[in-house]
Amino acid sequence: MSTNERSAREPKSVYVRRRLWVLAGFIAVVAIIGLVIWKPGSTSGAAPQEPPSTKVSSSAASTPTPTPGAATECDEGDVVVEALTDKDTYAAGELPQLSLRIANTSDAACGVNVGTAAQVFTVTSGDDIYWTSTDCQVEPADAVVTLEAGQVVASTAPVQWDRTRSTPSTCEGERPAAPAAGASYHLSTSVDGFESEESKQFILLG
Repeated sequence: MSTNERSAREPKSVYVRRRLWVLAGFIAVVAIIGLVIWKPGSTSGAAPQEPPSTKVSSSAASTPTPTPGAATECDEGDVVVEALTDKDTYAAGELPQLSLRIANTSDAACGVNVGTAAQVFTVTSGDDIYWTSTDCQVEPADAVVTLEAGQVVASTAPVQWDRTRSTPSTCEGERPAAPAAGASYHLSTSVDGFESEESKQFILLG
C-alpha cells in the first residue's frame, strides 16, 4: 500500500496528532541538551570553573604571615635573634651591610613586631658604642607578623653603616669617621625587645 493511499484512508486528525507528537519529542530533546550545556543557576553558557587552588607554595614557608594583631605574642625564650653582616672584613670605602635573622624556636605560632620601629642595630668596639640605627632613624614603621613554630626568617633590606660615630645630636652635621686599619667591631641586634645572644664580629681593614 502506498503512502498516499494510507494517508487518504486515515482521518486528518490522526495525521495532525502524529505531527504534534513528533514536534513535542523534538522540543524535549532540545530542552535536555540545553540543560546539559547551560545547567540550572548558571549565568553564562561557559562551563563552570573550578574554585582557585588553596595549595600553598613551598616558598611561602619562609615568609611570616602579616597579622593586624597576633592573638599570642612571642614570649621570652620563644625567639632567637642572630646578627648578620655581608662580610667579615671590609676594605677602604666598603660600607658594612647589617641585617638579622629571627627564629621561632617554640612549638607554637606567635606574633612579633619585625618593623623598622622595633629593630635596633648597634655597632660597638670594646665597651664603646660607635653607632646605633635608631639615632637618626627616619619614618620608623611597625609590622606585626605571625611566626609559625620553627620558622626562620631574615631581613630582606640590609641597613648600611656609613662607618661613622653616631649620636642623636649629630644627625644633621658631619660625624667623625670610625677608626679602620684593622679595627675590630661587633654588631648586636634586637627585634621587638628580643636581643641577639651573640654579637657578629667584623673588621675594617682600611
